Amino acid sequence: MNKIIIYTDGGCRGNPGIGGWGVWLRYGDHDKKMKGTEKDTTNNRMELTAAIKALETIKSKDIDIDLYTDSKYVMNGIKDWIKGWKARGWKTAAKKPVKNVDLWQRLDELNGTHTVHWHWVKGHSGNEGNDMADELANQAMDAMS
Repeated sequence: MNKIIIYTDGGCRGNPGIGGWGVWLRYGDHDKKMKGTEKDTTNNRMELTAAIKALETIKSKDIDIDLYTDSKYVMNGIKDWIKGWKARGWKTAAKKPVKNVDLWQRLDELNGTHTVHWHWVKGHSGNEGNDMADELANQAMDAMS
């Protein structure tokens, strides 16, 4: 089976504030770098947006994906919390609306379309892929500042 390696990162200057996201996709000898920004957003929204933008890029349904994020919010949400949120009609255990529900629902949809293996990587620790995604997110924020 073919495999795509994805590194994602999001950041924010001020929280809320100017936000940026970065994605580095690798497929064999090919790679693709993407970045984007939003004017008034949060760090968590940018982390989610990075993963969404990466998965939206992949059109084939028969590709294995290894997605690396340094966001425990994204990792815990997609691997653990989302099951309960969906069972409770997108409410938290405290019966409050899930924050960023629009992005969580889109990520859930994309996650169900692809075979995604989610991995957490420590940020700012010398991991080449995470460092590149972070650099792309910062470039996006720099361009807006």
